[in-house]
Amino acid sequence: MSAPAIVVQGVTKTFGETPALRGVSLSVAAGELFGLVGPDGAGKSTMFRVLTTLLVPDAGSATVMGHDVVRDLWAIRSLVGYMPGRFALYADLSVEENLRFFASVFGTSIEAGYDLIAPIYRQIEPFRDRRAGALSGGMKQKLALSCALVHRPQLLLLDEPTTGVDAVSRREFWDLLDELRASGLTIVASTPYMDEASRCDRIGLMQDGRVLAIDAPAAIGAQFPRALFAVHGGPRARMIAELRRYPFVASAYPFGETVHFSDRRLAESPDTIRRELADYLAVADLQEVRVAPIAPGIEDTFMELMGESPSVAA
Repeated sequence: MSAPAIVVQGVTKTFGETPALRGVSLSVAAGELFGLVGPDGAGKSTMFRVLTTLLVPDAGSATVMGHDVVRDLWAIRSLVGYMPGRFALYADLSVEENLRFFASVFGTSIEAGYDLIAPIYRQIEPFRDRRAGALSGGMKQKLALSCALVHRPQLLLLDEPTTGVDAVSRREFWDLLDELRASGLTIVASTPYMDEASRCDRIGLMQDGRVLAIDAPAAIGAQFPRALFAVHGGPRARMIAELRRYPFVASAYPFGETVHFSDRRLAESPDTIRRELADYLAVADLQEVRVAPIAPGIEDTFMELMGESPSVAA
């Protein structure tokens, strides 16, 4: 078995009096597509900056491809491709000029790395003379990915790479990541989108500087501890209020066009809970109420774990 690509043990980072990482531990296998999932302020970007040697942890340790992030920063920087959350290329340079510049930083050329970036770069190559600042969001994203890959890194770190782009571009981007993973590249990507998280081999759920859970996406959903129901009907605001007044409610929160509801009675069968809940709502003068059992997803487990997190409860 090959050594892990990333090992993080008890990493802590504080800015002034604000803790950004609180004893984070995780590992990423070589060749894995690993996702970091969490809201803004969860600590994802800080974790990326530690892994790319841009920040020194206050405590704990981290290794990237066997190199320590503090002692071996120069070795790590040649092995990692990093795509930050914001577009960080030179807006006044052309597509080709940006790519040649980033290749030259690592002592290589577009030609030397072309076969790796070709599936991505060919989509924007017809616009190689266009200023990077004039590209669409999806094209900027592909240029940034090409620049992160042109020196043939062993590890690709992507900080919310699809934020702010349309759904089609997001899907195309993740199709490209699937191809890169199939080639053996190790990838760590943060995302706020659960459909993207479900495409990872494993995900880590982050909140307030802590990792709440790490597992395969389907296994994360399976950690939800109770039967879950989707409740349809309206007016939705009043329905949520009624559900939260239900004597046995464990959780009730809006989810798309429905409300996800769970009952705290673990011994009752899902069918009994469904019938009793439907009867309760039937006398509340709500419209077209339907209660259906559903399989919990990543979001449901995340909401549950956030409620249990000591930093959330504090």
